[in-house]
Parts: sequence; C-alpha cells; structure tokens
Amino acid sequence: QPLISSSKWLQLHGLKRKKLSLSQILSQVGFQHRKDYVTTLGKLVASRYADGLFPQYKRAQDGSVYNLTAKKELILHFVDRLMGAIELYKQRMEWLTSESRQIFGVVQEQCIVIVLDFGTASPTEFDLCRDALSMVLVEQVTQIAKFNLIWAAQDLMKWQQKSTPVSKLTVKSAVTWLWKLDHMTVASHTSSAEALLEAMSDEAVSS
Repeated sequence: QPLISSSKWLQLHGLKRKKLSLSQILSQVGFQHRKDYVTTLGKLVASRYADGLFPQYKRAQDGSVYNLTAKKELILHFVDRLMGAIELYKQRMEWLTSESRQIFGVVQEQCIVIVLDFGTASPTEFDLCRDALSMVLVEQVTQIAKFNLIWAAQDLMKWQQKSTPVSKLTVKSAVTWLWKLDHMTVASHTSSAEALLEAMSDEAVSS
C-alpha cells in the first residue's frame, strides 16, 4: 500500500512467510492425532498410544487433535514472535484509523478527483469540512500521482480543468483554492450528480 511506512508492512508480510498461522505452528510443535478406518469395526478409530503421554490441543475449526511434543523453550519462542506480530498489527490499525485516514480511509489510487458537496452545512461545518479536506490533501494526496477538485455548487467549479500532477506547489494551490470557496454559494438538486459525471469524464482518473 502506497501510504504506509513500508518497513512495518514488510515486517507483517515477513511474519506470514515465517509460518505463524495456527496450522503452521501446530505442525512445528507437535503432530496430529490420527484416525483411521477399521474395516472390522466399520468406523474411524483414533490411535490411543499417545493418550496421556502428551498435552493435547483440539482445533475448534475442524475438531482435529494435536499432540504437543515441543519443549517449553520452543513454545516461548513462538509466544514472543506472536506478541511481536500482534504489536505490528496494532500499529497498523492505529495508522489506518488516524488523522485523515479516519475520515477518508486510505487513498490507494494514483489519480483521483475529490468531489466537494457541502450541502446545507453551516459556516462552522463548512470550515470543518475544509479542514478535513486540507488534511487529506497534505497527508495523502501528496503520496499519489495526479488529482483534481470539483465543487458541486450551482455552477460547477473546478480547481483545474483536468487532473494535475501532484507536487508541493499544486497541493498548496489546491488548499488555497479550497479556502477561497464562498460558503454562500448554493448547490442545485442535480449539482452532485453533475459533479460526479464531470469527474468521471476525465479518462485519466481511477477514483
């Protein structure tokens, strides 16, 4: 994903490759308690030689039983690795639900148009919306390739005629344009649909 610190996400993927799923861990710390079909009895019968010899773990998903043979040191090794993985996922979730991502999610597309529809927002709400939009421009749009803004007002207003390459100057220009919008401009009943159609008319735009 383009916006996360790559080191954290690579660590998560690395942990997956290093066999930290439940099935993979069980295969390294023990062996499955097997059943086989006994013709004379006409049913599946589980071996009993391991009963009482090993601690056993029963998987809730499929009811399979594993005999655990690993020493305490190996179990603690997996505990440490799992705790590390949990911490990385917690950091990932905190990142995904922080700042502009909490409102807009993660912008993954490389060319976007943001359609602004403020409806009947009060002056205070109007400014809050512009604060949030400024945040997403600075935090996320700066990480992609091209963007544009279209305001769904009575007469559609576009920051640029077509999606524009991202740079510090273009993002600063977009934020300035956003804060010069007139709150008193009234939208029509069809302005939102018209703004969306206008956004989709740019063939370069993916979202």
